Amino acid sequence: MANKPKILTDERFEYAVNFVLSHEGGYSDDPDDDGGETKFGISKRSYPHVDVDALTVEQAKNIYKRDFWDTQLYKDIKDINLATKVFDLAVNMGSSWAHRLIQRALKSTGQNIAEDGVLGPITLTAINKADLTDLLAALKSEAAGYYRTLAATQPRKAKFLKGWLKRAYA
Repeated sequence: MANKPKILTDERFEYAVNFVLSHEGGYSDDPDDDGGETKFGISKRSYPHVDVDALTVEQAKNIYKRDFWDTQLYKDIKDINLATKVFDLAVNMGSSWAHRLIQRALKSTGQNIAEDGVLGPITLTAINKADLTDLLAALKSEAAGYYRTLAATQPRKAKFLKGWLKRAYA
């Protein structure tokens, strides 16, 4: 089995943020999207002092690096594909839900872990010790279930389900 190349920290972030941006569009202000005015996944609701319409890709990347990648410990998840998936879900559904889903996925792969929505040292250690293929598959399944439930309980959001499922399984 060939070894995976070691990707440096900044290269890991670039890989992950480019994956996120491949799912996030340009400017949008859909009345059925709770984020409201949004560009590159950055919403006016979450960042009221940002001129979302004028936001550049580089500014969005800086926000993601500062507010997600570094502070939420995604940079410390050893497997780049798993780090990217948790980061992508956090951008789309919020960190707490993304963390709950990775904790559910850990449980489904046999880990005894609390589902508290916090990506702390216990969850991080469990992630880094897990069978990554099984964990990534379980996380994708949990994300799809989350999106299906969201569409079923909030019918106005059902129009987003196809895109959400594509994202969940990416």
